Amino acid sequence: MSSHQHDPGEQGPAEDRAHQGEDLAALLSRLLDQTSGRNQKDLAAAAGIPYATVNAWMNRTRGTSRIDPDKLRALREVFRSWGVSVKVSDFFAAAGQPVPGPTDVEREARLLKLYRQLPEERQRDLVRDAEAMLRVSRVS
Repeated sequence: MSSHQHDPGEQGPAEDRAHQGEDLAALLSRLLDQTSGRNQKDLAAAAGIPYATVNAWMNRTRGTSRIDPDKLRALREVFRSWGVSVKVSDFFAAAGQPVPGPTDVEREARLLKLYRQLPEERQRDLVRDAEAMLRVSRVS
């Protein structure tokens, strides 16, 4: 494994601390270094973000505090697809944005997982409660 490749299981608390305070330009540069032969243009194309925008972020000529959260998630997904281990919270922190709560899909998956762990009688209770909450929300 070369110094530019990254073992996904390698990241630990010491590495997390080493990158705290990293801005988006530094994060993107570090992550690109962990890919084999990928560059800003590749990243922009794969994430569906104009190259000029990615380049401006990396050259620190464009602010990052108003980046659409979906673009930050897209960047993370590109790096994950390239085999680089990185958390979505790293992108939000580097852009100077608060990490938003779970997406609708994540919330639904969590709810379904909890539902499936309940005994059948409690599942029925939960469905009744949810239907009652829906009725109340329609009235409000």
